[in-house]
Amino acid sequence: MLLENLSLLFFKNYDDAALAFSEHINCFIGDNGSGKTNLLDAIHYLSITKSAFNNSDAQSIKQGEEFFMVKGKFIVDDTKHTVQVSLKQGQKKTVTHNKVLYEKMSEHIGRFPVVLISPYDTDLIREGSEERRKYFDSLISQLDHTYLETLIQYNYILKQRNSLLKQFADRHYYDKDYLHILNEQLVPLGQQLAQEREKFLEMFVPVFQKHYRHISDSSETVTLTYKSQLLGADFAQQLLQNERKDLAMQRTTVGPHKDDFVFLMDGNPVKHFGSQGQQKSYVIALKLAHFEVMAERQHHKPLLLLDDIFDRLDEKRITKLMQMVAAHTFGQIFLTDTHLDRTDKILEGLSESILRFDVKDGVVKVIA
Repeated sequence: MLLENLSLLFFKNYDDAALAFSEHINCFIGDNGSGKTNLLDAIHYLSITKSAFNNSDAQSIKQGEEFFMVKGKFIVDDTKHTVQVSLKQGQKKTVTHNKVLYEKMSEHIGRFPVVLISPYDTDLIREGSEERRKYFDSLISQLDHTYLETLIQYNYILKQRNSLLKQFADRHYYDKDYLHILNEQLVPLGQQLAQEREKFLEMFVPVFQKHYRHISDSSETVTLTYKSQLLGADFAQQLLQNERKDLAMQRTTVGPHKDDFVFLMDGNPVKHFGSQGQQKSYVIALKLAHFEVMAERQHHKPLLLLDDIFDRLDEKRITKLMQMVAAHTFGQIFLTDTHLDRTDKILEGLSESILRFDVKDGVVKVIA
C-alpha cells in the first residue's frame, strides 16, 4: 500500500499544500513548530479519520478560517483510492472514498492502516488506563470491524445508562425497569469486548516480546496482561451488585470501560520500575508488533509514521530501526526531523528511494 500524494487546505498551520511522495522514504525537515508533525497528522486523518494528537477536530481548522480539507490518493494492489476528510465550523465531519460519502465513518477504519511512532508514546506507560484502552481498542478495531461495531454500540448504551443515572439524581426519581433494560443491552456487548481483548493479547504478546528482545538487546522479561472485572465473572450480576454505587456516583462503575492493559517488566510495572530507556524500548516494541500484526492480517504493510524519533532515541535503538528499514521490513515511511544532516547520516547506505521536504512556517518544498 502506498500514499501517492497529499493535498491540504486550511489544515492546522497550512493555507494549502500539495505533495507527491516517494514510494519508500519521505523526510519532512524543519524547525519545531514549522508544521512537520501536522503533515503526519494529515496522513493519520486519511487513515483513521481523526487526529493523532487533538481530541477536537475543530482544532485542526487553521486559525481564522471556516473549514479544513485533507485529501490523498492511496494505491492498493494497483488500484487507486482517493480519500478526503473535510470539516466546516459548526457542521459534521465528512469522509469520502472515491467521492462517495461514507454513511458511517467506521466503515473506513482499517482500509488504509497506519502506525505512528512518536515522542508521546511513553504516555501509554505514564498515563492512566484510558490511554491504554484507547490504544488497544483502536488497534483491534483496525483489524476487526465487528469489534469496532460492538465497541460503538457498547459506548452508545453506556452513555445512555450514565445519562439515566444522572437524571435519577437530578430529578429525584428511579426507574428500575428502564435501568435493567439498558443492563440487558449492555451485558452481551461488554462480555464480547472483554473476550476479544483477551483473545487478541494471547496472539499479540509473543510478537511484542520478540520485538522487545530485538530492539533492546537486554535480558529482562517483558509482558502485558489484560486486567478486567468481567473475566470469569457474571457482568449482569456485577451491574446489579454495583447498582447502589452507580446511583450514588451517577455513572456506571463496572464494565470493560474500566479495564486496563498492564505493562510489566520482570513481573513489575514498567511505569515504576523501568528506566527511561527501557520504557522507550517497551513502547517501540509495542508499535513494531502493532505493525507486524497489521501487515499480516491486512495482507499489505501499513504506512509507518516516525515523528521526531531521532531526537528522542539513542543511537542503539535508531540503528536497530534502520536495520529493519534496510531489511525491507516496512513499506512506505514518513519521518520528521529538525536536522537534515542527521537524517542523511542515519539513512546513509540505504538503497531505498528517499525524498526530502523542507518545511518552514506551513510551506513545504522538495529539497533538491
